[in-house]
Amino acid sequence: MSKAEVLMTLLPPLYENVLEMQLLTESEGVELDKLTLGLESVLDQFYPESATWALERYERDLQIPTNQAKPDDQRRSVIISKMRGSGKVSGSMLKNVAQAYESGGIDVSVSPEEYLIRIRFIDTWGLPPNLDDLKAAIEDIKPAHMTVDYRLRYLTIAEVESMTRDEIEQTRQDKFAGGGA
Repeated sequence: MSKAEVLMTLLPPLYENVLEMQLLTESEGVELDKLTLGLESVLDQFYPESATWALERYERDLQIPTNQAKPDDQRRSVIISKMRGSGKVSGSMLKNVAQAYESGGIDVSVSPEEYLIRIRFIDTWGLPPNLDDLKAAIEDIKPAHMTVDYRLRYLTIAEVESMTRDEIEQTRQDKFAGGGA
């Protein structure tokens, strides 16, 4: 329901057929609709998950280099990760940061005796689109003496054998082990 219609419902019924009131509520309604859209847009900028034109401000505040060529969802992932990645480093914090980059499942395990952090992609086949950003974020927050092992998931021989020829032809090459990126 537009604001013009809302305004008309707030008026006494005798104004329904008055042309001047219809024109007034119509013009005021258009302005109120614009105001409402503007307010909703500003409120969206308060949260990095829904921000659009404020991404650059988040990047500046968090000292993240701005790259306008990246899609907004990848820029959001970097911002959210940077916001999550402050404080004492733990396995759950590393998982939280890694999940900001990946929509699928991720398993993060820490082996202090081996000085190793293992990040395993569960649901994503091949190279995730912003793996370099994830690596930079993890490198930024992990202790210097720890190394990181990324375990990417590729299609297995059994999975490929169960696919039809059309499915194989539709599958991007980087989803296969040894495929090009």
